[in-house]
Amino acid sequence: MPIRWFSIPQCWRFENPQRGRKREHYQWNMDIWGVPDVTAEVELISVIVTFFKKVGLSSSDVGIRINSRKILQSVIRNLGVKDEDFPDICVIVDKLDKIGPEEVKALLLNKGLQTDVVEKIINAISIKDISALNNLLPDSESVKDMELFWKLAKDYGFEDWIMFDGSVVRGLSYYTGIVFECFDREGKFRAICGGGRYDDILKYYDKRELIPAAGFGFGDCVIIELLNEKGLLPKLDPDVDFIIVPFDEDLRGVACQTANILRSGGYSVNVQLNHKKITWCYDYANRIGAKYVILIAPDEWSRKEVRIKDLRLKVDDQNKEVDVQLDNLLTFLKDMKTKENN
Repeated sequence: MPIRWFSIPQCWRFENPQRGRKREHYQWNMDIWGVPDVTAEVELISVIVTFFKKVGLSSSDVGIRINSRKILQSVIRNLGVKDEDFPDICVIVDKLDKIGPEEVKALLLNKGLQTDVVEKIINAISIKDISALNNLLPDSESVKDMELFWKLAKDYGFEDWIMFDGSVVRGLSYYTGIVFECFDREGKFRAICGGGRYDDILKYYDKRELIPAAGFGFGDCVIIELLNEKGLLPKLDPDVDFIIVPFDEDLRGVACQTANILRSGGYSVNVQLNHKKITWCYDYANRIGAKYVILIAPDEWSRKEVRIKDLRLKVDDQNKEVDVQLDNLLTFLKDMKTKENN
């Protein structure tokens, strides 16, 4: 301990597909196990901020809302609400952005809470300033943790990315401490990612030992939408070196030999698998961004040669195409690359 790990699994969920949320997606998960202090949460958010910066996003594009479930739990305890009601209250509070404060009040009242208690809960979750927490919960350990978190965030240099938001509780019941959600500043999308502390999560698997833990989940759907909106989504063009086109099926074996030679040299190769007109093959090569077409034709192969046609630049100073001995193909390509570099 501590254990640090990450994964990017393919995930599924029962969901009505919508913008930024799908039934099938990839999700970047990161966890730190064995650290009971807020140093773990600060480190995790530092990683997220580093990622945002690397893809071209700034704190004017993205913000991170921070809260602690312990703060809300302390508030409702002070109000005389039973601990067993806390998970249900978190589920209701988590709906604040979607249904608004009046609907949240109605749901809390339906839960059986008194009107004055509900008003105080609404006031507590409406706090946006960390300095107001000491007035709400003087000398509270959860408030001290939050103050330490803010200090370390400033030291890390991402203080301008974060903000305190008493309404952030995360709907999942296993969270036990600091929780956070990343969002776009313009408010066009749902949460980009989220996470927090879940010290008790192992009780669902093995009650003999609990290990403090914190982590986050970062799906691919919303971040793609945001990067596309900002014009930052990278253009991932296909990268194919050669397309091999046999003149007829009698030369299919030669095409396979040629592909094998090129692949052994580290080139990416696309072999035309069914018979097409040569004009179609050239169009296809252009569509997928291939650099060269290699034609396997009877006349050339009678001399054990293949024809290389350069779709981008001239192979040499005289021609856009050249015939090369198959046995000498890799050497020829190596020499050609040396000439281009010079």
